[in-house]
Amino acid sequence: MRKPRATIAAVASGTVLAAVGVAAALPAGAAAAGCAVAYTVSSQWQGGFGADVTVTNLGDPLTSWTLGWSFGAGQTVTQAWNTTLTQSGAAVTAKNVSYNGSVATNGSVSFGFNASWTGSNPAPTSFTVNGVSCTGGTTPTTAPTTTPTTAPTTTPTTAPTTGPSATPDITVNTATKYQTIDGFGSAVSIWGGAWSTAETQTLVGSGTNQLGLSIVRTGISPVSSEWATQVSALKTAKASGSNVKILASPWTAPAAWKTNNSRINGGKLKTDYYDDYANLLNDYVTYMKNQGVTIDVVSIQNEPDWHPAYDSMDWSGDELRNFVRDQGAKIKNTKLMVAEAVNLNYSYTDPTLNDATARTNIGYIGGHLYGTEDSGRLKPYALADQYNKPVWMTEWNFHEAASDTSTAWADGGNQAVWDETLDDVIRTVNKSMESNWTAYIWWYGKRFYSFIGDGTAGTTTGAVLKRGYAFAQYAKYVRPGDQRVALTKSSKASPLEVTAYQGGGKIKLVILNRSNSAVTNAVIQAPQTITKAEDYLTSRTANAAGQATSVNGGQVTVSIPARSISTVVLTP
Repeated sequence: MRKPRATIAAVASGTVLAAVGVAAALPAGAAAAGCAVAYTVSSQWQGGFGADVTVTNLGDPLTSWTLGWSFGAGQTVTQAWNTTLTQSGAAVTAKNVSYNGSVATNGSVSFGFNASWTGSNPAPTSFTVNGVSCTGGTTPTTAPTTTPTTAPTTTPTTAPTTGPSATPDITVNTATKYQTIDGFGSAVSIWGGAWSTAETQTLVGSGTNQLGLSIVRTGISPVSSEWATQVSALKTAKASGSNVKILASPWTAPAAWKTNNSRINGGKLKTDYYDDYANLLNDYVTYMKNQGVTIDVVSIQNEPDWHPAYDSMDWSGDELRNFVRDQGAKIKNTKLMVAEAVNLNYSYTDPTLNDATARTNIGYIGGHLYGTEDSGRLKPYALADQYNKPVWMTEWNFHEAASDTSTAWADGGNQAVWDETLDDVIRTVNKSMESNWTAYIWWYGKRFYSFIGDGTAGTTTGAVLKRGYAFAQYAKYVRPGDQRVALTKSSKASPLEVTAYQGGGKIKLVILNRSNSAVTNAVIQAPQTITKAEDYLTSRTANAAGQATSVNGGQVTVSIPARSISTVVLTP
């Protein structure tokens, strides 16, 4: 286990912070100076690394020290702790700070730093302390007038493991808890083909260049012979992901059961077919179970308030309540959802929530995001919260940054596509979480404007797109069962949109910076000592890239670039 780090550093004009060896300043009349330096690369990522340096004083006690060394491959220090560092070209100078200047004979002092590198990252080969080479032995600096007969009277001291605390910019309060997260996801093709095994693994897996989705939405065809289409993808999702849930949504009942005798253009389910419709949904759950796929949630209807010229069916809120109340218990081995209205229109869900029997028969409230914010319903749903019915956002599709044939969608650095991803899509994920909703499900996961390409608009089939990396900043790290917790922000952090979560023995913060300015050296205050901090960043130019952090007891220091989304994972 690495010791906590203090984040004390100073920048000289025209230089960057750095920390690497220790040089000892000898008191007047000292008889000997000597030192040994242990330089260790503690972590390394593409373009960056972290290093720990320990200097052992082999000479007389020190009251201050200055360590010097040179980098051999153009490395540049970007951050340091427990030292004051300057760098000029290849030469680096590290000096003690106020609390670790005294180093007894055979005592040690440690500090650390982060730096960038390109090509190679060789360790320095020589160090000096106060101008004396660190050879592992001692060198007399003046001729001793007498031979020492007693050991030094100074009591050896050791450097503190943490420095003084900084004023926090984000303070996490795990004592105040909000919703428990069910997950983040997307839909398979409702009418077309299924995801391949490799595509499914990319979408739900947790490895490198995988997105960690934990919910997959599928459709329930009114024709049972079509149910087999998605079996393979759903089985793969369950096997390849962690705690993946399946949401199944019907678009319509069979035409003969409806008032318009058609699968399209709305039309109501005839009341004398309510029991047949309940049996159809139950048969679907049973069929999938027999194929090895558990259907976790079944919706009663996709968009009961929208009646387009494709599969659709019209319901009122009262009709949905009646169906759930009288038929809901027939749909077994799953939980029911009402009612996926286009903009979470409460008139489609309030009747069910207000009826004790109907309410007992459902597990979730669902709604889509089309127009929800404009209608003032992108906020906590008080009635659902009152009855402990989690709210899922189960569909949204927004792609206006370019035309449907534009190759801009395949360009990971396209400014318009990134701006839409950050300001529209990811912003609404943050708002949904702040609204105490427990799930956010995008439309198709495989599409040119979505998470992986479908081969159109210049995209490569199955290749992760920029929007996928951005969405994974939530999906991959905020896992089912995590609980959102409270936080406060300083004025420095006011441009940041932040939510915090606790689960799996970790604290996770998702930090959205939609401003045009970076927030550098932001201090996160955790409620306990942190032993490890990881920071992953997606921006117009980076995809889930590891970023430098420093740890000092319960504080972690990170920098948040402009126009980016970061996920910081803290391990106590």
